[in-house]
Amino acid sequence: MKVAFIGLGNMGGPMALNVGKAGHTLSVFDLSAEACRKYAAEGLSVADSAAAAVAGADAVVSMLPASRHVEALYLGEGGLMSQIAPGTLVIDSSTIAAATSRKLAEEGGKRGIAVIDAPVSGGTGGAVAGTLTFMVGGSEADLERARPLLEKMGANIFHAGGPGAGQTAKICNNMLLGVLMIGTSEAIALGVANGLDPKVLSEIMRRSSGGNWALEKYNPLPGVMETAPASKGYAGGFGTDLMLKDLGLAQENAAAVRAATPLGGLARNLYAAHSLAGHGGLDFSSVIKLVQPKSA
Repeated sequence: MKVAFIGLGNMGGPMALNVGKAGHTLSVFDLSAEACRKYAAEGLSVADSAAAAVAGADAVVSMLPASRHVEALYLGEGGLMSQIAPGTLVIDSSTIAAATSRKLAEEGGKRGIAVIDAPVSGGTGGAVAGTLTFMVGGSEADLERARPLLEKMGANIFHAGGPGAGQTAKICNNMLLGVLMIGTSEAIALGVANGLDPKVLSEIMRRSSGGNWALEKYNPLPGVMETAPASKGYAGGFGTDLMLKDLGLAQENAAAVRAATPLGGLARNLYAAHSLAGHGGLDFSSVIKLVQPKSA
């Protein structure tokens, strides 16, 4: 299969590498010259533009930061929807508004282009290992066409429903993730303030009723978990501003369907404060800085 991959960030780059390792003919592109150089050095074929990357492609995979980027790429003036051949499969793995995914699928339908939304969970570690979870919105038939590619990038593939359903599932998941990271940070900070060893406390909670994904794989306190972004200066991983964006999507959706999400709203406000304090580029687990004593 000839595959075009657009977006080589912390998640997209490793995902593209896994597609290439699977033996597909791959053409990649990113607006960042640095990202293009990095993955060219990894052996990927870097195109001169997004349009050049999708020329003759059987499938196009995109992994971009926000709705506006996806709309500009596909639906803007000279966008890819006017460049992609009918019959091509588009897999958008960006986390964006469900309405944008539906708009993209509608436009694709008019042009004979199959479109699915397939946002992911699993972090950069999952992207590198090829163990991501895909939450797919679109037709069953289009998902089956995409499955051979998705299986090279992820270990779990769920069909959430029609166009946009994958995005809805993703914002529900990320709202919960934002809430539990704040709760985990508060609990660890409280224990440390009382003189507890954070590693011991984290293990106690991990094996008790407070156990969660953050304690298992993504401890927010530096030095507790060697592989977590917290122990690497909160570099890489999933940025605070990206979490803030996803929590904003969740609140917009909650308002639209009149759902009560008070903790989701509070989490958004706390991440907004954390970003305004200058931490927007740090991994979202750095939110523990909000609740640590200032001398910590």
